[in-house]
Amino acid sequence: MKIILDAMGGDNAPDATIKGAVKAINKVKAEVILVGQEEVIRSKFKEFYGKEMEEISDRLKIKNATETIEMCDIPTQAIKHKKDSSMVVGFNMLKADEGDVFISAGNSGALLTGATLLVGRIKGIDRPAMGGILPAYKSQLLLMDAGSNTNCKPINLLQFAQMATIYLRNTFGIEKPAIGLLNIGTEETKGNELVKESYNLLKEKAEELDINFVGNVEGRDAFSGKIDAIITDGFTGNVFLKTAEGIGKLVKTNLKESFTKNIFTKLSYLFAKKPIKELSKSMDYKSYGGALFLGVKKPVVKAHGSSDERLFEYTIIQAEKFVENKAVPQMIEAFSKDN
Repeated sequence: MKIILDAMGGDNAPDATIKGAVKAINKVKAEVILVGQEEVIRSKFKEFYGKEMEEISDRLKIKNATETIEMCDIPTQAIKHKKDSSMVVGFNMLKADEGDVFISAGNSGALLTGATLLVGRIKGIDRPAMGGILPAYKSQLLLMDAGSNTNCKPINLLQFAQMATIYLRNTFGIEKPAIGLLNIGTEETKGNELVKESYNLLKEKAEELDINFVGNVEGRDAFSGKIDAIITDGFTGNVFLKTAEGIGKLVKTNLKESFTKNIFTKLSYLFAKKPIKELSKSMDYKSYGGALFLGVKKPVVKAHGSSDERLFEYTIIQAEKFVENKAVPQMIEAFSKDN
């Protein structure tokens, strides 16, 4: 297996991508191909490790790309005009079967555009969506869409639910994943027109498409561990995602301050250290890797724009599992039956 990594994408690239790849290389079986300016990448290996990349692992490779798509670039124009950017080169490698999965922390709009235009949508899927994994009580929560489609139709949300079901079944082994529709109340009459129409469509098609639709779910209940995936449009989903990340940081900060106030709180921390560390670990979204673009013909993973080396490490590990579990071929097969 070959994992293609956009070495120049993200706020902390190429430092974080290189360090993440080095951390992950002995935890995966795959070859990791760093796509970007070869001279820069090689000099960074010398700077960080005092040795050539090949001396660290023979499964670390480089594919030269002279350009970079910046966060401020207009997505469609960047994909069309920056032909030798690390992102476009990576997509073309994926399309040509020179790799099995592509990871980037770069411009989200360009990543979605490139995945759709260069790799191609799965037949029968109107819009690919970003599936982000978040921690939940004794489990995880799949958020669909986490930010790629800000304006949606009910058919899009129905397809998000279908893709979520296939992904969770194949990757996490959940036979009948519980799929909820994010709403301001649990009653079917609640919500705006999109949510109400989507509710009716999901209710109507759930049995036919083998979706375990459990109805409307409020944000406060999403992390209960009773819901496996929450479905919403990309605008609401991205607000939900970043709010959840912010609350996680708030809890960690408050806990740290509470236990460092004085000598007595510091002593009490000694007894609570283990459960606090376990809590902190369970709430750390970084350990769940990146968000998958579900609905394209080949696996594409969007890492957080501010990803550090640890998040890249986990994302690379996650990407290998995604390929091994054949979620994309399963999606292609499922949607081909419906069309």
